[in-house]
Amino acid sequence: MSSSASQKSSDDEARYDSENSISIFSSGNEPLISAPKNTTTKRIFVAATRQNQGKTTTSLGLFGGMKKFSPHVGYIKPIGQRFVQIEGQKIDEDSVLFDSVYDLDVPIGAISPVAIDGRMTRWYLDNPGRKLEHLIDLICRAFDRAAFNKDYIIIEGSGHAGVGSVFDLSNAAIARILGAKAIIVSEGGIGSPVDEIAMNKALFDQFGVEVIGAIINKVLPEKLDLIREYAGKGLERLGIPLLGCLPLRKRLQAPTFSQVVKEINGRWLNGAEHGMTERILRVVIGAMTAKGVVDYIQPGVLIITPGDREDVLFSAIASANISKKQVVSGIILTRNILPHPKLMDLISMTEIPVVICSEESYTVASKINNMTVKTQPTDEDKIPIIQEIVAEHTDMERIRDAFTEGKPNRK
Repeated sequence: MSSSASQKSSDDEARYDSENSISIFSSGNEPLISAPKNTTTKRIFVAATRQNQGKTTTSLGLFGGMKKFSPHVGYIKPIGQRFVQIEGQKIDEDSVLFDSVYDLDVPIGAISPVAIDGRMTRWYLDNPGRKLEHLIDLICRAFDRAAFNKDYIIIEGSGHAGVGSVFDLSNAAIARILGAKAIIVSEGGIGSPVDEIAMNKALFDQFGVEVIGAIINKVLPEKLDLIREYAGKGLERLGIPLLGCLPLRKRLQAPTFSQVVKEINGRWLNGAEHGMTERILRVVIGAMTAKGVVDYIQPGVLIITPGDREDVLFSAIASANISKKQVVSGIILTRNILPHPKLMDLISMTEIPVVICSEESYTVASKINNMTVKTQPTDEDKIPIIQEIVAEHTDMERIRDAFTEGKPNRK
């Protein structure tokens, strides 16, 4: 190897070490490890059949549920794709959420050792060999720190079983490396979830990872018994226990007004302090008459209307003045049309959250309806609901019993 090539390889590894803060888990002089040293903590790897199936929600609930059996429960997300910068480290957003909710009392880097940015794949594919060893070493050392003195640890994957294959660290590969047993999360239904769970299980099987069972999320409450029966039968034929069916709760899918404002690039005109945490349960386009809009003036409703629809705004203002209570969760004025200054003065005398944006009403409504709503550390209203749903509708004892021998599943 030429000196220039050798220098490039050395520089690549140096960039890797600094970007991922390996020094917080290792002196930098120790031999690389390919498996955790911890062999006692029981590992539950949570994967999903696709993105946005409720994997983080399920993991939050499972963490709380396992505390029923032990107060010593840990969490780690080995590979993260959505991250924030904390003390110079890229930390996955879900790891920040877990640390906030459960106060994990470990270095934040230990629960989010690798965060994928736009350069990661190219960095890896340029020279995979030694880089894979470094990534595995980093994940294993982080795992040992996160699992220290824990009886159980929740390992949250990234998407379906194959995500991460491009750099040889698919969810199935990581579950094998960490000696975990897997739970697969899918979305409500019968045929499609069973098909997708079977496909994901096949990859876990290929890597020698035991699948404890599956959880079907976002099930319409009126179909809960039907799906539990028939999806259970379909999965049973494939040798996959159905561990639970989690009912859909509208509040868990609903964004806050601050999330909506960010999505539409809006600007606050009134009531920001109160309105940022308002949960949007229903979106109404104010295209009807003022008389018609009165029926929709209630908490949880977001009204979208051009700023020149003063009749609609007067209705909201009048309701606020009469009731002296919250009347709507927010109003979005579209096409950058401001109401008459005197009407703005009346609005300012209420606590009605009002935002203005440049786009027209139907475009704004479409953006809101297509939003992916991630649970945030500030979602204090959602966390107890998540914990209650998972605890009530998941067979936690069956998950515990999958570890009766007390040994991780490494094959």
